[in-house]
Amino acid sequence: MERAMFKSPVPKLVKFFEKSRNGWKSKCQQAKTRNKRLATQTRAVEKSRDAWRQRAELAEGELRDLRQELEAFKNADG
Repeated sequence: MERAMFKSPVPKLVKFFEKSRNGWKSKCQQAKTRNKRLATQTRAVEKSRDAWRQRAELAEGELRDLRQELEAFKNADG
């Protein structure tokens, strides 16, 4: 009964199915590799962005302190 389902010779079908399976396996592995690479890159970008944000906040704090100090000097002289 199963033979009636396929009209092609079995060896030809086996080669076709193996090629098909190998194709989707390869495609899946490439997608997994790409996803892993993108996830790693995303983490690196987020880490870098957080570091820059921290540096910017620190610089803004220093700028605010220096401006207050400048204003204090201006008011002391005035």
